[in-house]
Amino acid sequence: MKFSELGLKDKLLKAIKRSGFEEATPIQEQTIPLALAGRDVIGQAQTGTGKTAAFALPILQNLDKHNKVIQALIIEPTRELAIQTQEELFRLGRDENARVQVVYGGADIGRQIRSLKNHVPAILVGTPGRLLDHLKRKTIDLENVNTIVLDEADEMLDMGFIQDIESILGYVKNRKQTLLFSATMPKPILNISEKFMHNPEIVRIKTKELTADLIDQYFVRAKDSEKFDVMCRLIDVENPDLAVVFVRTKRRVDEVTRGLQARGYNAAGIHGDLTQARRITVLKRFRAGKLDILVATDVAARGLDISGVTHVYNYDIPQDPDSYVHRIGRTGRAGQNGSSITFVTPNEIGYMRTIEQLTKKKMTPLRPPSDDQALRGQLKVAKSKIEDIMKEDLSKYTDDANELLENYLAVDLVSAFLKNLSKDSSNVEVKISSEKPLPYKGNGRGSRGRSSHSRNSRGGYRGDRNRSRSNYRGGHSRRSGNGRNFIIKNKKG
Repeated sequence: MKFSELGLKDKLLKAIKRSGFEEATPIQEQTIPLALAGRDVIGQAQTGTGKTAAFALPILQNLDKHNKVIQALIIEPTRELAIQTQEELFRLGRDENARVQVVYGGADIGRQIRSLKNHVPAILVGTPGRLLDHLKRKTIDLENVNTIVLDEADEMLDMGFIQDIESILGYVKNRKQTLLFSATMPKPILNISEKFMHNPEIVRIKTKELTADLIDQYFVRAKDSEKFDVMCRLIDVENPDLAVVFVRTKRRVDEVTRGLQARGYNAAGIHGDLTQARRITVLKRFRAGKLDILVATDVAARGLDISGVTHVYNYDIPQDPDSYVHRIGRTGRAGQNGSSITFVTPNEIGYMRTIEQLTKKKMTPLRPPSDDQALRGQLKVAKSKIEDIMKEDLSKYTDDANELLENYLAVDLVSAFLKNLSKDSSNVEVKISSEKPLPYKGNGRGSRGRSSHSRNSRGGYRGDRNRSRSNYRGGHSRRSGNGRNFIIKNKKG
């Protein structure tokens, strides 16, 4: 369905077109008319389905620009998601001159108070803890709030914010509309809907409509000490446009990031110990395409909403199956295909099967390329760079080029150029600290068990599959090595 069919104002339609959106996603198509009509809505949909626009557009349409009070409140589980939501509201509401402010912990509350006092926002976005701080200080007034949004409600439940949310809702006594969005609907979330919502319409996006269907899911069976080398080889062959590497701990973030940088990859990491300013800077660079690889923990990446992510690498298998779903939801967005590759140690195979039961989709076994095949992948990228350079004006370099040709063979000069453009990291040793798998915290969907890994579960590289995508990233085919299986080769030989 086109956005023009949803009854939105021309200024909002202009902003939507400027953002590059054409057709509404299922959650937007079903939620926007209900929200515009003033109905309470429960939206059950995964990350990456367009929930932000689903509640942002109706809020912007219904704002009274002449009323200088807070009219809408949006509660987000993390500061990253709060910031992204505020930015999306600003983009969509720019032509409407919508006043939007975000408040979150870890930032100077004094500055937030001054900003709230000088320019009362029409829409306030915030995290539960910081919103309560402002309410207790009486620096925000929610008496005139018409609409309240609880976004990623199950994330807020996991982070222990349910009591905070109920306290905040107690301050919004005159609200006319409540919108709740959650990927899952555990009982505490349903209790909130029963207590604070009036005859809500329920919008469920079925599994077949989720963007996860566009994600190719693979697993690599590897020892903990093998993971880093294997991942680098896969990155060399696949040449992802934007990739997110998920690890379990902050120490892993730092070590994996340093290792990738040492081998010449354009990578940076985020975790909870970084300052908020640093995290925002890294995310902005990644969002703008100035970083190729982002290394993150689950907590740091909560609410990460970046288009164009082509690959997710689960360096460490997540602690619970729900986290796996959230991780892979970072790719395969907006109708684009994506790939998820999970590294599994031998004693984690049984737990991986639990994840497959939850997602109702089996991961395809993957045997990564060897060092030689990874080098060929690097050289293809280097040759592509050379082809781009050849299209430029090189006239000012010809004298020096001729001088070099008098002393060296042309083939040696080209070889040196290729070596300089590619990442010959065979002599760069990287040490990643070993970590024991953390105990799985069950949620009734099963538990991690010990399972032997049958010989016939070993698979081949993606090129062995009948189904392949011809538009392989980096301008070369996914099919490589003439269909031969790739064997994991350790550096020791």
